[in-house]
Formats: sequence, structure tokens, C-alpha cells
Amino acid sequence: MQRGVATFTLDYGKCPRWLFERMVKLGREMTQVLVDEYGPDEFVKRIADPVWFQSLGTVLAFDWNASGLTTILTAALKEAIRYQERDLGIFICGGKGKTSRKTPDEIVGWGERLNLSSGHVNNLVYNSKMAAKVDSSLVQDGFQIYHHSFFFSKNGHWAVVQQGMNTASQTARRYHWFSDTITDLVCEPHSGIASQVKQKTVLNLTAKESQKNQKISRQLATLGYGRFAKDIEIIRKHSSELSRMIALRLRSGRALRRRGESLTLLELTDTEFSSHSVMAEDFAKSRYLEKILNRLGDTKPKTYEELLATTGVGPKTIRALSLVSEVIYGAKPSYEDPARYSFAHGGKDATPYPVDRPTYDQTISILSGAVRKTHINPIEKDKALKRLGSKS
Repeated sequence: MQRGVATFTLDYGKCPRWLFERMVKLGREMTQVLVDEYGPDEFVKRIADPVWFQSLGTVLAFDWNASGLTTILTAALKEAIRYQERDLGIFICGGKGKTSRKTPDEIVGWGERLNLSSGHVNNLVYNSKMAAKVDSSLVQDGFQIYHHSFFFSKNGHWAVVQQGMNTASQTARRYHWFSDTITDLVCEPHSGIASQVKQKTVLNLTAKESQKNQKISRQLATLGYGRFAKDIEIIRKHSSELSRMIALRLRSGRALRRRGESLTLLELTDTEFSSHSVMAEDFAKSRYLEKILNRLGDTKPKTYEELLATTGVGPKTIRALSLVSEVIYGAKPSYEDPARYSFAHGGKDATPYPVDRPTYDQTISILSGAVRKTHINPIEKDKALKRLGSKS
């Protein structure tokens, strides 16, 4: 998995009409040149690359560190190829806010116009929905998804670009997916995750280290709410003692026994335990959670992906199952933020993060060549090249 962090803050306000129109015009020219040079499949692949996506947004008008780049660039590209989708072999669905929820309908609409098989269309819709579910439920990093866009080619390759916001820290985080690099939708499926900062603690159930937690969670889900409620009650009884022992930095693998019950004490830090704190969330009294877990007990999902895909399963259900799997059954998930490197803060000496110069140089070279081949006004062309050159 390739991971990346780009520094960008949360932007407010609307993009000026004159700027958006220029972005559409240049975006149309750039897309045509890139598709002619590399084909629609390669264009979709590059959209899934955080560095390339960020660079394209910079060429079209945006500052490198602007969160608005994601939403406006996607909207500009969608408008740029309007009525040319068939000729280019590229289709863009979804967008920001309410538009993101129309993604499945837009995919189905294109499927009908292109005479795609129902199986192919259903598969595209499923992948779009699962990408949104994974980034909102399995990567619990404090960012609320508000933008979802789905790119696909006439040959079936697809990419997802979605963005979440953290209003408390005034930052945004962008998630990239590419069909050809995914072997498992619920295990490290991203082609990149771009964010301003690494979070100290992220419940990352997509990590390979979380596979045992996924396995136990699925098994628990098939047993229904009754078994889950008993486990939660055990945790509640011992939560104060767990917190005390953690505070005293007592790391133990033995079982804590009280009144005939056993609770495995893991090597948890106080931060890790508080991320699952039952004092903050009373799972035992959630009617909604009871309903969902009983449904799962009836349907008995055969895989973790099937569990996640079940209607009604969201962040709280996943968090509750992960809690029991970890504290009662010893299946510790990953708490490491999947974002890794910073484009903006990297240094040649790898301090504080390494800079992938070859990737940047190749991206700049490709985009510079595309700009030169466009048929836009020479002045606008020169400005685009200068914007791109300033990032090299």
C-alpha cells in the first residue's frame, strides 16, 4: 500500500465563477491530452494517486495546501468532460454533500446509456458504497466524510476520491482508492490517504494487524445481541479496575477474575483504552445497536466484508464489536494512523518525513508536457506552467 500525507487546511466559501470556468476550460484540455497520450484507464489510475491528483489541482488553479482543491477539482473535471464522456471513455459520478449521495444513481444512469450488464453496474455501485463505508466505519480518525466521487473508465477500471472534515481541528483528509491495486476491500485497500497531520490514535481496522479483530468481530456478530451484552457487562464491571491498572502501568497477560468471570488484560496504554471507553459510550443501552446485532445474528455474515455491507452497520456497531474482540478475546486492532508521509513538510534528509522526489519529478514532467500540448491562451498556459514549476 502506498500512503501519503498532504498538508491542507479546511477552506470555506465558494470558488469564484470566473475561476471555476477557467479551471473547467483548462481541465477539459488537460484531460483530452492525457487521455490521448495515455488512455482512459491510465487517467483513472492517476486520479487515484494523491500526488498526481494534488498536482493536477495545482495546475488548474489551486494552492498546494487548499482543501477546496478536492471538491472544486472534481467538480471542474466533471463539468469539463460533460457530453464528451463516451468519446473520452471516462465517467465521473458523485461530488460534494448531497451530490455524493447521488453517486449510485449516476452510475446506474451511465450503465443504462452504455448498455453495461447489470452485473457490471451492480459491482461498480457496490464498490462505491463500500469505499464510503470503509472510510467512515473502519478508519475511525475523527474525519466526517462529506465528499465522494467515483471515476470509472469504459473498460471497468475505477477510482474513488473522497474527503472528510474535522471541524474541531479545522482540517481535511482525503482518501484515494484504485481498483487494480485492491485485493481486499476491508484490508489496506487505499492507494493513498492525504491529511494535514497524523493522529495520535486512530482505530484502523483496515490494517493487516487488525485482521484477528475483524475475525472475532464477525464471529461475535453471528451470535446476536445477547452474547454481546454479556461481554459488555463484564467490561463495565471491570472498567474502573482496568483504568487503575493501566494508570499504574501494570502490563499483564493474566486473567482478571471476579465472581467467576474472567477478563483478559492486554498491553493497553491509557490512550488506547480510552478510545474504546464504555464510560463514554453505553453500548449496553443502545436500542439501535441491539436491533443491528440481532439482525446480524439472523443473517450470520460469512465474512467481515459482508458484515460491514449489512444495512445499518456503521461506526458505532464496528466500534462496539472491536471493543469486545479486543478486551475480552485479546484481538487487539491497529491504533496507528494509516497516513504516513508529508508532501509539504518532507526533507531531503528524511526529516521529519522523506520526500519521494522521483514521483514528484515524473508527475511534474507529465503534467508540464500536457499543459504545453493544450490549445489554451498562451498567457494562461504560461501561468499554469509557473504554478506547476513552483512546486518542483
